[in-house]
Amino acid sequence: MDPITMSLVLLAVVLVALGSGAWIFIGLFLAAFFSFSVLLGFPMARIGSITTPIVTQSVFSFELAAVPLFIWMGEIISGTNLSAKIFSGIAPWVSRVPGGLLHANVGGSVLFSALSGSSVATTATIGKVTTRELTSRGYNPSLVYGSIAVAGTIGIMIPPSITLIVYGLVAQVSVAKLFAAGVLPGVMLGALYSGYILLRCVMRPEFSPPQADHFTWGDRFRGLINLVPVTLLVLFLMGSIYGGFATPSESAAVGVLGATIIAAFSGGLTLKDLYRTAMNAIMTTAMIGSALAAAALLTTAVGYMHLPQLLAEGVAALNLSPVKLLILLTIIYILLGTVLDGIPLVLMTVPVILPLMAGAGFDPIWIGIYIVLMVEVAIVSPPIGFNLFVLRSITGVSIGKISMAALPFVAMMLLGLALLTAFPGIALWLPSMM
Repeated sequence: MDPITMSLVLLAVVLVALGSGAWIFIGLFLAAFFSFSVLLGFPMARIGSITTPIVTQSVFSFELAAVPLFIWMGEIISGTNLSAKIFSGIAPWVSRVPGGLLHANVGGSVLFSALSGSSVATTATIGKVTTRELTSRGYNPSLVYGSIAVAGTIGIMIPPSITLIVYGLVAQVSVAKLFAAGVLPGVMLGALYSGYILLRCVMRPEFSPPQADHFTWGDRFRGLINLVPVTLLVLFLMGSIYGGFATPSESAAVGVLGATIIAAFSGGLTLKDLYRTAMNAIMTTAMIGSALAAAALLTTAVGYMHLPQLLAEGVAALNLSPVKLLILLTIIYILLGTVLDGIPLVLMTVPVILPLMAGAGFDPIWIGIYIVLMVEVAIVSPPIGFNLFVLRSITGVSIGKISMAALPFVAMMLLGLALLTAFPGIALWLPSMM
């Protein structure tokens, strides 16, 4: 069986397994078992001897310890009124800019995502605060829904990012350097979203109603007080990692403490809340850890089949330039993003995509940022884009309407990809300084 056929068969098995409603780790385990037993013809005894050390090694990584801690930090922050304070702190500074408070959606998402590390949490918390407020003030609903749905995806680009941690573990790339690489692309995407909002509101002034609120400079500087807690925590987290004072896991532990202090001073934090958020973090971590173990096993099976090397040779035979290869892979990711989401997309594709792109001369750290950007597109791709459903549950607006509102912002994501390709230093400059 040629490598292309084997890859298609393996992809079909994974899609069928996941499409059946099975949990992610079960679908990936089934695909790995199918690869070993059917495609490779290994006996059960050999499969067992391969499975035990691979699974054990994948879930006992020290860097994996950062996952539950960052998730717990995000859970604690999401239960506070911090998102409302972020919005109120940014609003006075953007009220006179075309697009007005729509820019606070984007800026609030960037800041909040730097604490939560989750696009779903960012969309849910910022969306709850802003959707009704902005639509009632007369802002264009499409810009409101689109900006919230897509700005929330910055949560998996701006560190701490669970998706970047997962990529780093699968690709064996420094998580600290990946965190550094995600900062400028995340800020760039936020600037592109705000730029689109500004342009649309300049062309169609009715999309952004005249502001009834008149903020003085005193209001603006008082609003900055609301941004102090999140800014200090973000600076401490990122500074400890980039300064070499702490590993991501150690920084995450301090982040949990900082989030607890912020939540306590914000009011409403109880021991019951801490227990609930801790249990949510444990359950999410169990899902990610089991999926990582299954993905490691699938990666091993793919290695035994020599698919990365064979596919690399096949692509090399096509004589595609790096740019043409990137375009082809982007189309594949967009198609996969319509049926897969987030971490499953990373776990499924990295074992095959990484050697192809590395062989074409792309830096593994840059590849991580590229894949996360593709995951961002997947998060707002119908029919299963998580952010679409989160926003639907908040607003009651149809998935179709929210999807159409998000499309122009998805175009901004692809523009961001073009800029990253033309200027790879956007992602690689900060890691090179470490």
